[in-house]
Amino acid sequence: ENIAQAMQKSALMYFEDGIIEDACPPLRAVLHVMAYGHYNGKKIHDPEIRAMFTREALLQSDWYNQRLLKKQAREVALWKKNVSYLEGFMARPGYEVEAKRLKIESRVAEAREEVKRVASDAYLQSLVGTLGAD
Repeated sequence: ENIAQAMQKSALMYFEDGIIEDACPPLRAVLHVMAYGHYNGKKIHDPEIRAMFTREALLQSDWYNQRLLKKQAREVALWKKNVSYLEGFMARPGYEVEAKRLKIESRVAEAREEVKRVASDAYLQSLVGTLGAD
């Protein structure tokens, strides 16, 4: 009984501080069962709960899709920042020779292409199976 009470107390903390919102669906279900004895009226051995623990179920979850979208948004922001920095470098007075030597103009073009690539649906699909971003 002491173990069950300790587990319940630990699980309740996830709800009290709001961190439950960041939990993946199967972990959210387990914590809900630990804290309240059920998840949407179902016990931990319910086939619907157990099905949440498959790779397919996790990859199809809204939680996972949001992680992939966040990863994509971060990549787009990073490459836009890179473009901006390179353009700023090229625009600096007195840096023309260095910009040419370093082929900054072609690097800007490559960075712009990378912005397009990471903003594409194909890139988003290529992220499936990765952790995404939290």
